[in-house]
Amino acid sequence: MKKVVLLFAVVLAVSCGSTKSADGKKPLYEVLTQKSSGGAQVKFFEIISEPKEFTMIKNDPDLKDKIKAGDITTSNFLILSAGEKSSGGYSIGIESVEETDKNIIVIVKETAPEAGAMVTMGFTTPYCVVRINSKKDIVIK
Repeated sequence: MKKVVLLFAVVLAVSCGSTKSADGKKPLYEVLTQKSSGGAQVKFFEIISEPKEFTMIKNDPDLKDKIKAGDITTSNFLILSAGEKSSGGYSIGIESVEETDKNIIVIVKETAPEAGAMVTMGFTTPYCVVRINSKKDIVIK
C-alpha cells in the first residue's frame, strides 16, 4: 500500500511541477487537476480550443479558481480520461510536451498498479485536465 501511495505522490508531483520559467514566461503546460475518480467511463482525449467547448471546464468547481474566461484566447486545454478501471492504482497524465514550429506534441502517460500491489477495490475513472499555453495545433501520442 505504501508503494502505491508513494508512486502516486511522485507521479503527481512530477506532472504538476510547472510554474513560471526562469525567464518569466508561462510554462508550456500546466496540469490543472489530476484525480483517480471523476472521469468518464470510456477512454478519450479531448482538445478544448473553442469558447463554446470551454464553458464546460470553466464552470467546473475544481477548476474555476485555476482558469479565467479569457484563457481560451491564449491557451488550449486537454481532457485526458483513462476510462473505467476495476481498481485503484491507475492514473493518467502527461509524460512530455514539446513545441515545434507548427504544433505542440503531447505524449500521454498512463500508469497501472504493479502486479500484486495493494490497491483500492472498486471502480475508478482516472482523469487529468491540462492547460497548454499555446494556440498551436496539438498532436496527442
